[in-house]
Amino acid sequence: MTTPVPPLLGSPARDDLLVMTFNVRRAMDGPLVRRRDRWTHRAPAVAALLRAERPAVLGLQEVRPRILPALHDALGPGYRRIGRGRDADGGGEGNPLLFDERRLSLVDAGQQALSPHPDVPGSLGWGAVFPRTAVWGEFDDRVTGARFLAVCTHLDPFSPRSRLRSADALRAMVRRHGLPAVVMGDLNAGVDAPAVRALLADGMLRDAWAAAEHRATPAWGTFADYRAPRENGRRIDLVAVTPGIRVRAAGIDARRFEGRTPSDHLAVHTLLHSAGREDPHEGRLPPAAPHSG
Repeated sequence: MTTPVPPLLGSPARDDLLVMTFNVRRAMDGPLVRRRDRWTHRAPAVAALLRAERPAVLGLQEVRPRILPALHDALGPGYRRIGRGRDADGGGEGNPLLFDERRLSLVDAGQQALSPHPDVPGSLGWGAVFPRTAVWGEFDDRVTGARFLAVCTHLDPFSPRSRLRSADALRAMVRRHGLPAVVMGDLNAGVDAPAVRALLADGMLRDAWAAAEHRATPAWGTFADYRAPRENGRRIDLVAVTPGIRVRAAGIDARRFEGRTPSDHLAVHTLLHSAGREDPHEGRLPPAAPHSG
């Protein structure tokens, strides 16, 4: 695919930071897989999307190791990855963070299981069918000098209890780091679901789409499953930010690339203004409210 594609939110200003979450759909091929769902069919569209955007921070879900070289090739030189697969040995599907090292300096990073045993790779908890993880990185912005936390996750599609307890774990992570934060991922729940309400409770985090000063697209439901997107459908792919981060623009990417849809999910783009510069009057986070379950 050689046709140039403009960025969905336009070219960022010098101090702005493009952050994107994107469930790329697990890579599968073979005669039993729908053509539109095959990785060999979708890969050029995924590459075209990443080349067009080249976000400073990219949170991905359903990434199998074999597609990582293609993702890095599409983004170009200067990108690094943090996070490993969700299995006990670090293999298998993962939700890594990729970042532009030319813009951001990595200060610290890690990955924890979303389970009662966060330090045990591959551990299950709260009714989850597969291991669930959160990948985090602390970054210094080379342009603004600001420091912030970015978190990428993929919550369980089957267990509401797992999603709710995972939301508590994500809130605890943000509080522990004590930095302006961006939390992104496929939450497998709409914004009115208990787990997302818990994640956003008390104003500790806010939905970047709702907070955006400009929305470049309709409020598409983000799980389109290769069909035409549905306005005001469930937004299960979310970017959330702590209160003092200014969300200049947001968009939900329903574009096709030369007739091909990159994934069954739609990527969510957010343009953040100086992602680590909290308003000093808004930077203090309220106490976390734990949820039972």
